[in-house]
Amino acid sequence: MTHSAAFLARRAATALAAVAVLGAAAAPAAYADSASASPKKLPAGLYGTKDPQYDGVWRQSLALLAQDTVGIRPAASAVRWLAGQQCADGSFTAFRAEPGTPCDAKTPRDTNQTAAAVQALVALGGHRDTVKKAVSWLKSVQNDDGGWSSMAGAASDANSTSVVIGALAAAGEKPRSVTSKKGGKTPYDALLTFRLGCEAKEDARGAFTFQLKAAAPNADATAAAATGALGKGFVVEPAGNGADTPVKPLSCKDGDEKKTGGSDPAAAAQGGAGYLVAQLDKNGQHLLSAMPGAKAQPDVGNTADAVVALAAGAHPAAAAKPLKWLEKNAAAWAKQNGPAAYAQLVLAAHATGTDPRSFGGTDLVAALNATGPEPAATAAKAGKDGKAGKDADGSEGGGFGLVWIIGIGLAIGAGIGFLLSSRKKTQL
Repeated sequence: MTHSAAFLARRAATALAAVAVLGAAAAPAAYADSASASPKKLPAGLYGTKDPQYDGVWRQSLALLAQDTVGIRPAASAVRWLAGQQCADGSFTAFRAEPGTPCDAKTPRDTNQTAAAVQALVALGGHRDTVKKAVSWLKSVQNDDGGWSSMAGAASDANSTSVVIGALAAAGEKPRSVTSKKGGKTPYDALLTFRLGCEAKEDARGAFTFQLKAAAPNADATAAAATGALGKGFVVEPAGNGADTPVKPLSCKDGDEKKTGGSDPAAAAQGGAGYLVAQLDKNGQHLLSAMPGAKAQPDVGNTADAVVALAAGAHPAAAAKPLKWLEKNAAAWAKQNGPAAYAQLVLAAHATGTDPRSFGGTDLVAALNATGPEPAATAAKAGKDGKAGKDADGSEGGGFGLVWIIGIGLAIGAGIGFLLSSRKKTQL
């Protein structure tokens, strides 16, 4: 779901355990002293101009996904760069400066970057082996509770579990059938543990917490979980035929909790939607975030997440209100934060059936395209489905044609979790 120059981390890992803090712009502590991490020259095919060491794969994946939703066939060099970041074991890290150098034990493999790459490469097609290896790696690092952390071995969190659910679903897996080796727990079992029920304060009920430790309502985690609980990823199709399901907050009348989310992921998503709508209504149709000790500010990225989450739950009327706020207020934020920010807004527009080429006076598609290599084909030049045509070498658009022999390099990026905004902050 789940975006710094391409959404620098919603959370940064602390030490190797990657205990996350919601936010952006800061390097994970364990890797902040890596002198070789920042490339002197950005590689060909990469979207964005800012340092990719913490979000390269993430922002590339979102950019390519967003282009795909509007019928654009990305440049072959952009797709090659993304697929070429994979390690031999199937995992992805944020950025590998030397893909020809094999990943080693120090390479900070990241479930979020891996899951984002899976969703993009599935959408583009032609990368079956790459996707299969990535999915196998994700399954291999599933925690006993059924969930995932951004960094293998750390405690599960709602955001990482949600983005992996989206990847599994995109790859044709049934998330409910992906169970932990010990205990046989599913991703949904893990996700529901982060839900705050009737034991919570009234204004927190239905929300999700980021992690169980120091549990507190978290809008970012709630938007991610409300999407993931429905088995959906970054790309959400708009509700058809004018369908609109009223948002119903979690009810705590006698016996109602079991009916509204106690063990049902879809009902938990409904409760999460209720929490998001309450927060949006309270704040003027946007969500808030704040640096510790600072005044809360509008959170554009998380507001876009909420739009997608509401659309995923078939709540287009509820999604329309924060969408209008985004149309009026998101352009400057996206310009500052680059390709993943533009991509996130494109995906929010797509989820609501809104034209991203006329988004509050901004052509999000043109702006996104301008942050990377020129697309191989636009919808106007492509076939009826917007994706037809061949690259100059005769391969299918977005793919490689021939098997890409991936050299595995020393990864110098670090896990950054569910990157859906551009500020380091604590979610209110």
